[in-house]
Formats: sequence, C-alpha cells, structure tokens
Amino acid sequence: MIYTVTFNPALDYTMKVNNLQTGEINRADSEQMNYGGKGINVSAILSRLKTENKALGFIAGFSGDKLAEMLNADGIDNDFVKLNNGFTRINVKIKSDNETDINANGPDIHKEDLEKLFEKLDALKQGDYLVLAGSIPKSLPDNIYENILERLKNRNIKFVIDATGNLLLNVLHFKPFLIKPNHHELGELFDVKIKEYDDIVKYSKLLQEKGAENVLVSCGKKGAVLLDSQGNTYKIGNVPGKIVSSVGCGDSMVAGFVAGYIEKGDYAYALKLGAACGNATAFSQSLATKEEIDAMLVNKHLGEDFNENC
Repeated sequence: MIYTVTFNPALDYTMKVNNLQTGEINRADSEQMNYGGKGINVSAILSRLKTENKALGFIAGFSGDKLAEMLNADGIDNDFVKLNNGFTRINVKIKSDNETDINANGPDIHKEDLEKLFEKLDALKQGDYLVLAGSIPKSLPDNIYENILERLKNRNIKFVIDATGNLLLNVLHFKPFLIKPNHHELGELFDVKIKEYDDIVKYSKLLQEKGAENVLVSCGKKGAVLLDSQGNTYKIGNVPGKIVSSVGCGDSMVAGFVAGYIEKGDYAYALKLGAACGNATAFSQSLATKEEIDAMLVNKHLGEDFNENC
C-alpha cells in the first residue's frame, strides 16, 4: 500500500478572463474547480494507474468536505484528519494574457490534530510506501518530516520525499527510497547552477552519499535523469510538443515511478512510466488520464533526445 501525505491541500478555482482589467469588474469566460496539493496529485495518478493507495492529511470546513467529496467521486481513497476550525484553502487562478495565482494560507494545525495523523501513520507496515511531498504550513514545526520518519524508522517502510532545501536535506540520513528534486532545486541544495548532464550526476551522487537510495532529477522539457541504488544511471527525453500546463508534472512522475517499480521491480521501467505520466500531464489541462498515460507510454518519441545541456 502507498500512503501519501498532504499537509495543506487545496481546491484550485481557475477562471479564464479575456483581457483582464485590474481595478475593474471582469466577467469570467469559463470556470473550473480542481483538487490540489502535491500528495493528492500523486494519489490521483496512482489511482488512475490502478495502484492501491490512500491519501492522508488535513481538511477543514465546507471546502474540506468538498475536496473529500471530489476525491471520492474520482475513486481516490482518503482518510483525512478533519480539523475543528478554519477552512481548507481555496486558491484562485486567473488565466488571461498572463496567469495570476492567489494562494490562501490554509487552516492552523494544532498538536492534537498532528497526533491524530501520527496515529494513522502508525498503521503503516513492512513493505508499505510513504510519500511526503511539498511544503508545510506555518503552524507545523519545521522538522515535521524528520519527526514522521523518526517515528516510522526501522519498520522497512519505503520513504519517498519530494521536497526542497533543508526539508529534504534533513531527512536524507533516514535513507529514503526515492527523492525527486528538479535540476533547479538540485543546484540550490549545493548553491551551484546545474548546467549539464554531468552536473546532475555529480550532485545526485552526493545526495546518495548523504543517504538517498534513488535520485530522480526532472529537467523540465529536456527530460529526466535517474541514479538508482545499484549504481546505474539512466536518462530519458520527453516527447516534443506544446506544453499545456506544468502543474502536477513532477507529482505525476513520482506516482508513475513508484507504480512502475512496484509493478515490475525494474528501475528502467519505473523511469519510463514516470516520464510517461509526467509527459501526459504536461499535455493535459489537468492531471493525465489513464488513457493519456497509456498513449504516452507507447509514444515512439518518449525517451529520445535527452538534452544534456540544462
């Protein structure tokens, strides 16, 4: 079983407005509501791949109820802690000549709420996967990732971490099964600029020396690089085409990689399925469907022409 944790999920309310005029009343041409949050995105793709998983985290108020309702409607198993106060955040995205995002803060999470999440995590058993993805709310301690991994260590649970900066560096000694920085985030970890393939390999190996088993580095439209726990290095190029949206591409890649590894126990296949999921989402208005992923997986251009210059 794969468990994902999203500390601060959201409903994303997107409005398309032709020729937005600030300071004036504008009329939307179209509107759309989607659930959001990195862990939830991972769960959504896993569910579309028919890979058993459960989304954990916190919800609050009517917006939290709506988020859970939407997940249930899409067949995404979830078991959130319901907070007594506040509201699950609603992020407003305005698409016009430019895109403007207004992201809410979300509800405060108290110590007793966090303990309820810990109780759910205590149910994880040997062989399970735990995906921790994204930033954390201001009401939670900075070391929350460390606290969770410390609580679950020595239980043969595979940790997947998709985070940045110290949030990632401080958990490497727990030997996570997979980490997935993009090439910009990889450079920021070492205060360098990643310029080419050799840089990716060099600094990914340093992360392995610090404890990470598998390091998957996404490089935007250029492709991705994997350094696996067996000392092998793989690279895969993306399918050419016009990107519709980059939102959720990295989360889709994480989901595909984990699902692929569980399916076949093969890192090369895991990377290919991860890339297929990321590519499919990039060419979709929202997270990719199973049909879009399947089509991308057999696309003859997937894996070609990885650009070694970042």
